[in-house]
Amino acid sequence: MEQTYFRRGFGLKRAIEPLIQADYHSGLVDRIRARGYEETFGDGDLRVTVRLAEEFGFCYGVDRAVDYAYETRTQFPDRRIFLVGEIIHNPHVNRRLVEMGVVFLYADAQGEFDFAALTPEDVVILPAFGVTVGDFARLRETGCILVDTTCGSVLNVWKRVEQYARDGFTALIHGKYYHEETRATASQVFRHPGGAFIIVRDMAEARLVMEYIEGAPAALSREAFLAHFRDKASPGFDPDLHLARIGVANQTTMLAGDSLAIGAEVAASLERRYGAEPGHAPGDRFRSFDTICSATQERQDAVVKLVAGPQGPPDLMLVVGGYNSSNTNHLAVLCARHTTTFHIADAGCIDAEAGTIRFKPNGSPFDTPEMVAEDWLPPGPLTIGLTAGASTPNNKVGETVGLILRTRGIEAEVAAAV
Repeated sequence: MEQTYFRRGFGLKRAIEPLIQADYHSGLVDRIRARGYEETFGDGDLRVTVRLAEEFGFCYGVDRAVDYAYETRTQFPDRRIFLVGEIIHNPHVNRRLVEMGVVFLYADAQGEFDFAALTPEDVVILPAFGVTVGDFARLRETGCILVDTTCGSVLNVWKRVEQYARDGFTALIHGKYYHEETRATASQVFRHPGGAFIIVRDMAEARLVMEYIEGAPAALSREAFLAHFRDKASPGFDPDLHLARIGVANQTTMLAGDSLAIGAEVAASLERRYGAEPGHAPGDRFRSFDTICSATQERQDAVVKLVAGPQGPPDLMLVVGGYNSSNTNHLAVLCARHTTTFHIADAGCIDAEAGTIRFKPNGSPFDTPEMVAEDWLPPGPLTIGLTAGASTPNNKVGETVGLILRTRGIEAEVAAAV
């Protein structure tokens, strides 16, 4: 019988390595890294010092997902290959997969995928974010071949959320309710009867939950609470029942400090509400496990070191990555607390001839229209910091450095290395 589920690739890494190198490698990035993550170009008033964060770009989970997608195309050259959503949130990577003949399946306005056209002869790639429990079951029913690239850090969160549901705890998830990863994570509660979840975007939404738990004067009424969280809670959610026992988890790409702070305040809220109960003990009402993604944490720590370290912040920061990439958006928010910051989708946002840059306002929703800044590089010697989201390949960072330098009229020494 033909194997129909793959999670460990096909052993074709050597075969695809030349393709990966050609599509995503940057000699310029390698050069700056080798020189201590900092290099100065030009001289006099045109001098530009480029400082790279010590951790940026593709993380292990993204590397693995992209590798498996390339391996899948190599393993099944004559079959139709589909991808549920986007492999990662990077337009360049996703365009390359389209060029390789991968067909993207997108959800409708209600978040539902149409798998009706799939046959047992087809191959379907599951993205690094994973898919919901329901979508996975429907795909298995088609009999198609599944290549699962779900990130291990995401699977770790799933395990905790399922455990909460099994033990009768509601999963309170710090994340964006519309994000593919958060939807997949929340669905894990349905593995157990009565499983429930509620999703909070930030501390402000978490406090709405805490006020309700404690019956605070400012708390939303039951009707207002259910209306606010209508799309952010499990079907049939009952705040009077489901907020009595809570387990905290998070979308892996959220700001780690925010996730930890929300967990601590929810624990304190439950203690204030139920702490005086006879027989009350730690763990009766609240649970929290470490579900912070190490790669996300490392990239956030590295950018804080770059903008808030002993050298002082650079004159400006560029954050390179897809506008719908959660981890990239959070890096931009961190940088903007310390220096002028531009979040750009890729190097194409810089027009060296016109001296302009297109960018997304920091912290704004992913579909916010781009803005354009003219003469965005201040005159005189500059220090520019760069980082990139976990789904941004090195060649896009290298191209960005090259265009920054060309905007300042510095070109010859980098043209061959980009």
